[in-house]
Amino acid sequence: RRSSKVLSVVSVRCFAYFSLIDGGGYLFICYLTPLRLSVVVSISISQYGVEMERFADEADVVIVGGGPAGLSAAIRLKQLANEHEKELRVCLVEKASQIGAHTLSGACLEPTALNELFPDWKERGAPLNTPVTEDVFSILTEKHRIPVPILPGLPMVNHGNYIVRLGNFVRWLGEQAEELGVELYPGYAAAEVLFHEDGSVKGIATNDVGVAKDGSPKETFERGMELHAKVTLFGEGCHGHLAKQLYKQFNLRENCEPQTYAIGLKELWSIDEKKWRPGRVEHSVGWPLKRNTYGGSFLYHLNEGEPLVALGFVIGLDYSNPYLSPFREFQRWKHHPFVAPTLEGGQRIAYGARALNEGGLQSVPKLTFPGGLLIGCSPGFMNVPKIKGTHTAMKSGMLAAEAIFPKVTAENLDSETAGLHIPEYADSLKNSWVWKELHAVRNIRPSFHNYFGLYGGMAFVLRKKDSLDANQLKPAKDCTPIEYPKPDGKISFDLLSSVALSGTNHEGDQPAHLTLKDDSVPVARNLAIYDGPEQRFCPAGVYEYVPMETGEGMRLQINAQNCVHCKTCDIKDPSQNINWVVPEGGGGPAYNGM
Repeated sequence: RRSSKVLSVVSVRCFAYFSLIDGGGYLFICYLTPLRLSVVVSISISQYGVEMERFADEADVVIVGGGPAGLSAAIRLKQLANEHEKELRVCLVEKASQIGAHTLSGACLEPTALNELFPDWKERGAPLNTPVTEDVFSILTEKHRIPVPILPGLPMVNHGNYIVRLGNFVRWLGEQAEELGVELYPGYAAAEVLFHEDGSVKGIATNDVGVAKDGSPKETFERGMELHAKVTLFGEGCHGHLAKQLYKQFNLRENCEPQTYAIGLKELWSIDEKKWRPGRVEHSVGWPLKRNTYGGSFLYHLNEGEPLVALGFVIGLDYSNPYLSPFREFQRWKHHPFVAPTLEGGQRIAYGARALNEGGLQSVPKLTFPGGLLIGCSPGFMNVPKIKGTHTAMKSGMLAAEAIFPKVTAENLDSETAGLHIPEYADSLKNSWVWKELHAVRNIRPSFHNYFGLYGGMAFVLRKKDSLDANQLKPAKDCTPIEYPKPDGKISFDLLSSVALSGTNHEGDQPAHLTLKDDSVPVARNLAIYDGPEQRFCPAGVYEYVPMETGEGMRLQINAQNCVHCKTCDIKDPSQNINWVVPEGGGGPAYNGM
């Protein structure tokens, strides 16, 4: 019997894998050229005493991702099981070391789905401490602010919503799930989709841990485990690593528009109490962005027992100038005369970033396939003009649970596949308030692609966008470099000191989770044509071009330990050469209530 597991792709030319041959374990280091595959090293792993077999466990439902969607699905499944007095095993894996540690959002929470999931959420102690009391919307010029009235019925009306620290809210959802009997496994990264012989999804496998950069097992080596289920829910969040594979495997994007994205950057500040207005919500568009760059800002005043504000900047990843730096645009925005006074004398206490789905309804892929389905921000249920996706993500998970429950608890399972196919979930979504809400705003984001840019979008003018964000960059020779002011260390800051506030940490000696399909592309194409945009679109300083050790030419250096798992590189790389895969479970940012 022979099976192999690729552990790390160092480049297109060199890789390492473990192989089981007649029960013996071997490590092969291979060198790949366009003409041949030659094995240059073969080392028996048996001398290390490494156990190569993976432990497998069975559940009724496996959920990938401990965000609002995954946890809401898990909770609803157990609620239904309790109501119908059924035994149901629900297992949820989450790559962060703790539930909520990778969660980042503005966040102004619309409680619609929460009211349905837990009508008694106040009595249960949900951390919704700041009801919105004031809405402000502005168009910014370089020195001034143009107020825009927020009329009833517009997407930006936040009456009835709550300003939250979403990581704390997700942690609370995790506590509710555990009380109901959901098995939560934080620190376990789902690295592989497993399939039955008929092609249906069988479950997932977590990645091996204790593997060195060169692919050899360390003393701490542990084989990943397999979780098999009747149905697997994929709620990985924006641009999920496994969802990318499922799109191709089942051709899920055949009948939808390409997904489009934005990057959201956020900071948490402790400010002077005299400037603190708990419940105040501020949004703006305009400066420092040009009219042909989609984006805007938020500044929320929290009521968490101390004077805190959450502020951030969102920029569409369909921008065209390779010299644009989302991080530095954010830092520049904080110096606006309408923003800076709130922050002066305050202290920045946290920083983070993540990508957002912005394609809207027309970019939602097929949601179901044999053995699994997509929920939450993974397929993209964000309401772009509201800048809200938590309530729709939660509802998608709840609807998935309600569609799944009668199928997985049926005494006589009637399925043509080994993994259950549940198209009823998509039907339920299309008949829900989620679909109605997203349908009403479906043209707002695509309408940005017209002569008037952002302002045409505000007027709901429609023009279809039919290409990937990665294809939008213009060659550097056709663009003007952007001169950004130096950070002052009081209101604006440099990138590395910002990353330090994210709590990001990865085991240093492990295979790189930021892989290149072809290691010649960064210099030959990205640097030569676009002047190395990786150095600017990454919000964590992961990518930098440095001189070769020989002194001849440049090379791309990847500082994977800095990665905050935002996925921007995988999305915006103009060569689509970067492939983000999961690192060891538990690695990444450690956001404290972001």
